[in-house]
Amino acid sequence: MPTIEQLAPSAAPAGIDFWSVRHVVESAERLTVRNDVAEAPSRERDAGVMVSVQHGGGLGYAATSDVSERGLRQAFAQAQSLAAASAAHSVFDFRDAPRPSAQGDYRSATTRPVAQTSLAERFNLLKEVCASANIGDAIKDRRASLWTTHTEQLLVTSDGGHMAQSWDFVVPNILAVASANGDTQTRSAAGQYNGFCQQGGLEVLDRAGFAQDGPRVAREALELAHAPNCPSGVMDVLLMPDQMMLQIHESIGHPLELDRILGDERNFAGTSFVTLDMFGHYAYGSPLLNVSFAPDQQHEFAGFAFDDDGTAAQREWIIRHGILQRPLGGSLSQARAQGLLPGLGGVATTRSCNWNRAPIDRMSNLNIEPGDSTLEQMIASIDYGILLRTNASWSIDDSRNKFQFGCEWGQMVRNGKLAEVVKRPNYRGISAGFWRSLAMVGDASTFKVMGTPYCGKGEPNQVIRVGHAAPACLFKDVSVFGGAA
Repeated sequence: MPTIEQLAPSAAPAGIDFWSVRHVVESAERLTVRNDVAEAPSRERDAGVMVSVQHGGGLGYAATSDVSERGLRQAFAQAQSLAAASAAHSVFDFRDAPRPSAQGDYRSATTRPVAQTSLAERFNLLKEVCASANIGDAIKDRRASLWTTHTEQLLVTSDGGHMAQSWDFVVPNILAVASANGDTQTRSAAGQYNGFCQQGGLEVLDRAGFAQDGPRVAREALELAHAPNCPSGVMDVLLMPDQMMLQIHESIGHPLELDRILGDERNFAGTSFVTLDMFGHYAYGSPLLNVSFAPDQQHEFAGFAFDDDGTAAQREWIIRHGILQRPLGGSLSQARAQGLLPGLGGVATTRSCNWNRAPIDRMSNLNIEPGDSTLEQMIASIDYGILLRTNASWSIDDSRNKFQFGCEWGQMVRNGKLAEVVKRPNYRGISAGFWRSLAMVGDASTFKVMGTPYCGKGEPNQVIRVGHAAPACLFKDVSVFGGAA
């Protein structure tokens, strides 16, 4: 059968300024064993194309699951009609938009493909992990899950662009619920929102310690059920990487998305406390804060070679020694911003969640680079504080500034030593000041590659994969409060 590369040029209308076709084929499988019983497996396959047309100063998109020449012609006609309709009303003349022509490919560094095992073998692994969390009658619920996805994407453009990319995504998790001492507590391996997620194959399970982690998760659920509630007050807070993931995501990632700063999200997901005139001099955090856009970070969830507009991706500093450097904006948003702040850069981070959504500015692999403090040194420096692991809840205002976050696990620190475990720990702050309280940054031994499959944004909504890697980080004088029983 003819390929997309062959069909697209023949289906495209003659005489238009620029076009692109992005073909996506994605297959996913979700497996869960709960209380030693395998739930019905879920498998899905989705495929289609997104056509874009730039012509006469306008831009139009159209998507179709019909990848025949007839289907492409219909999509091109619809996109061309929308481009013509938008030309007289757009806030930006798309004749000034960049036109990608890159050629290249990308493939996840997978060493042990999931497909090399049978469905029965995968279920047997989950059954073993689930059974290992059965450490006593107080454990009322146990789950082991595995979510795997394979995605193939090809982007071709009228200017000769040809970008083929292939990803393997693996999301394991373990959850245990304990009921004891008149209380019920839930503990998970990496958060109920799947904070441990990476590219690769079955080797991702090895990096997660998945096969051995069931007893630890169950034991900590039981320990939480017997633990006192977290105390309230101002204290030092030591965030471990699985909570740093959420802190980066909500209070650095979203407020620095350039389309949000330009006002695109205001009517749906909110705006940002960041303004264009802050870049280049604003002290976003303490001098210890170094944040990178890292599409090349091995195994991280949102690694790629090209974004969905066809711009080649490379590592860039977003925040350097605490100073805000550049926004998370792709080539189109950068072009739009030039009239407001000439010379403002960005990164290749225009992405879509699937073939039937247009690309928009999204955070991708957004990481805090390691410092030079060991975990032991950070703990020893705390007179009175708390160590927090694993996000459980979040709330942040529509300008991505004031926030409060809850964690599954807390452990008090007194006089430089770890003390009692506490449950229902929460903390609050203001993004503009919280990062300036960063006092110590963990070294490479504390650095972990985390992420989330569930970043929502856009209208219509797009839920996308994001990577966040970070070391443990110590913050001074944070407002901490405990939840009610």
